[in-house]
Amino acid sequence: MGDIFGFTPADLGVSGLLVLVVLLILTGRLVPRATLLDMRQERDTWREAHGVSEAARQAEREHNGELLELSRTASHVLASLPHPREVDDAPMAEAHDRVQG
Repeated sequence: MGDIFGFTPADLGVSGLLVLVVLLILTGRLVPRATLLDMRQERDTWREAHGVSEAARQAEREHNGELLELSRTASHVLASLPHPREVDDAPMAEAHDRVQG
């Protein structure tokens, strides 16, 4: 068996092993099996949630790309329309005068 905190288990004796186990528990290197299983399950749950989140994020990126392209198209269409100053207002003014007068 390998060194644990620089000692081999044969060098420590019974009381030394007890102290070693307590030290391992206090430093977090030795945990109950139930705690280990809970931590693994929580880790797997977070991994799954991360995968779902990344899939949703990718779908959002694709959707935003489509919206951006539609926005550019609409911008070009609006830019190509004539400005109100360029439109001849004479027929409208004559119709307005006839209604008023």
